[in-house]
Amino acid sequence: MLHRKGARKIDDIPPKVASLLNEGKLESVNLTEWLAVDHKSLLHAVTAEMSLGQDAESLLLRINAFSERKIMKLIPAIAEEWLVWLEGRCAAERSGLYEALAGHRSDSVRCWAAYMIGLDARLSLEQKLAGIRPFAADQHFGVREIAWMAVREPIIRELREALVYFAGWVIDADANIRRFAIEATRPVGVWAKHIVALKEEPAPALPLLEAVCSDPAKYVQDSVSNWLNDAGKTNPDWVLQVCNRWQEQSDTKQTKRIVTRAKRNLLKES
Repeated sequence: MLHRKGARKIDDIPPKVASLLNEGKLESVNLTEWLAVDHKSLLHAVTAEMSLGQDAESLLLRINAFSERKIMKLIPAIAEEWLVWLEGRCAAERSGLYEALAGHRSDSVRCWAAYMIGLDARLSLEQKLAGIRPFAADQHFGVREIAWMAVREPIIRELREALVYFAGWVIDADANIRRFAIEATRPVGVWAKHIVALKEEPAPALPLLEAVCSDPAKYVQDSVSNWLNDAGKTNPDWVLQVCNRWQEQSDTKQTKRIVTRAKRNLLKES
């Protein structure tokens, strides 16, 4: 079961797999399974597993009353409720529960923990980015995606500082960390608020892109090309200039792949 390929349709997920996902006893293996998780059921299972009992009743009642069913609304809502629940508790209890969520075997539970970092108003941008790093490097695709979404708003609010901070991430040995720095700053992105400042003027992010313009990992290459593709919707000339310069300066197959994918929509329009 651990090495299953995963169903292509939610209705085709075996009942046993669905049950284990909702009990927090199994990780999802593809997007279909990830989207199929019942986060309300999972929350009940996790609070029971942690022996929180009646202590978690208020948290469960509020989430049960939450009418939104979309997963990208439920995850931050649950994270917010955990933060509220933790208010007034001692530091040891807060730390212990957070660590239990952040290290949980369920990727969906780790997604809650990632959003707890992003939504915690007590943390500075630097603290949030440091806290989100383990999730950016998580082995699970879903956690890595949620990680950059969780800190998207703080990044937008302090964009200049974030771009400076990420200068160290784009040269990290971990491809997941390099990719996070690019994906988190995409002007448009997926399922995320647009970064208007970079849509209007993408140049401030160029140092980050330059650092990975010939990255060996396709995971990073795809993010770089998608970043430029985003920018091409509002600044096509700038994207073409960057791509042409990269081609002149680097003859690697990695750069060629990035440039080709980056210009895919610009070539259609020309």
